[in-house]
Amino acid sequence: MWDKIIACDEKYDGLFFTAVKTTKIFCRPSCKSRKPKKINVEFYHDIHKVENAGFRACKRCQPKVEHSPHTQLIRNVTSFLINEYKQNLTLQDIANHVGISPFHLERVFKEETAETPRMYLEKIRIDKAANLLKNTDQTNLEICYDSGFQSPSNFYKVFRRLKNCSPSEYRNLHR
Repeated sequence: MWDKIIACDEKYDGLFFTAVKTTKIFCRPSCKSRKPKKINVEFYHDIHKVENAGFRACKRCQPKVEHSPHTQLIRNVTSFLINEYKQNLTLQDIANHVGISPFHLERVFKEETAETPRMYLEKIRIDKAANLLKNTDQTNLEICYDSGFQSPSNFYKVFRRLKNCSPSEYRNLHR
């Protein structure tokens, strides 16, 4: 178990908890906090036993929370992207909205969703564009700007990458 907490192994989260006698705090095995001395550590397999022993939950890794401690952050970012997809958003804008650094945002978002905020935003924009192509008579250029893209070349490139066809081909296939 000691090796698992040194490696911050997420696969063991929920299977056991690490309690530090000197601080009276318990953590998940994947907690990124500074590691205690081995002699100060006790291991528990049940969250109720560790709490009954007088330990309190770590504020960083939140071992009492069933889901990832970043779930609410990811929800905030995705709802912001869905609501603001037409804006010219930078990673700094998104990070400012949720109150963390751009580097940390990109790292956590990618860990949780397996894609960057930019990739997620592009998917939202392409879904909106695909819907407009199917249901309106707007030109491709109008749809490009209505779906939040700043340049037609980027729109065509991203559309082809995600849909495997051009916007015009997509429109012809779905009419």
